[in-house]
Amino acid sequence: MRWGDSMGLLRVGRVGVAVAAAGAVLVGCMPWQGEEPQDKKDAGVAAAAKASAAAAGQAALLKTRLATAAKVHANELGQIPVLMYHRVVDKPATQDDRTPQQFRTELERLAREDYVPITAAEYVTGRIDIPAGRHPVVLTFDDSSPSQFDLDGMGAPKPQTAVAILQEVAQRHPGFRPVATFYVTRDMFGKTTPEEQAQMLMWLRDKGFDIGNHTRDHQSLRGKPEKQVSSEVAAGHQLITKLLNTNPVTLALPYGNQPTKKEWGRKGAAGDVSYDYGGVFLAGYTPAMSPFNKKFDPDGIPRIRSMDKTGDCVKFCSTAWLDWLKANGDERYTSDGDAKTVAFPKFKTPFVVKRYTDRVLAY
Repeated sequence: MRWGDSMGLLRVGRVGVAVAAAGAVLVGCMPWQGEEPQDKKDAGVAAAAKASAAAAGQAALLKTRLATAAKVHANELGQIPVLMYHRVVDKPATQDDRTPQQFRTELERLAREDYVPITAAEYVTGRIDIPAGRHPVVLTFDDSSPSQFDLDGMGAPKPQTAVAILQEVAQRHPGFRPVATFYVTRDMFGKTTPEEQAQMLMWLRDKGFDIGNHTRDHQSLRGKPEKQVSSEVAAGHQLITKLLNTNPVTLALPYGNQPTKKEWGRKGAAGDVSYDYGGVFLAGYTPAMSPFNKKFDPDGIPRIRSMDKTGDCVKFCSTAWLDWLKANGDERYTSDGDAKTVAFPKFKTPFVVKRYTDRVLAY
């Protein structure tokens, strides 16, 4: 071999060694086929740990919620008193009238017994957001009487009206919400001009009160054809929407009289006005069912006439029914304090409305 050839071989050999070394380095740095890089492994471990922590947190939260529900004996499938009022006057002229003192006394009782007022709209739509251990009550006023609500020259409720008394009681009892539902007619609290009427409804809405339909002319719907029922309900609906630009959510039937087919009051149309209510209220008799309970009937929700235990009210008016609910606390709606859940003892599970099953908290 010549010297030049030997030098060439040497150079080739060195290059081969270098390539081999580089190959070894590359092989050492690359993962085996199918194996994830370490950074991806670390990310997967972190994600799994995060998911595990989140699951543990959810489990702890559920345990806490169940404990709270059990502690307060939550029963959100229970009964709710919907109280019906008309005039609040010093000298009652009918069995539906209450004096300011009688009205105040009843509100004070409700506050002492852990009731929290909610509106009829909140009730029928299931938006019952009250503290744990408390009970909802719906205060309703029919016929839009000036004794229920009027304003002084400074825009404050006039003394001795129902709204003023409700606000006074709420101030003395923190947590007792000063809200109610007013079922209005064309009388509209004694106001005659659209501006005055709109002023009244806007004040109530802005303070958290609820405006419901009581038909414009307060004519009984019993026995009337569907077209006439729809016309009278639609007229009341339009009366409110023109003044307030807000659709009412509920209807209170004049005199509590249902039409031939009770669903006509809840859903219908007349001309270019259509309505589809979350609930239709009757005139009296018993507490109402929870909106989460299969026994809830949106076409005919009972109310309780406000009255002491006298005459036919010994069993079927507000004082009697509040006594009964107090004595039968397991039948009354009691909140777990979480508006996103529907809490109740497990054995009541068959009664929950299907569309609320994703909110169930059964203990």
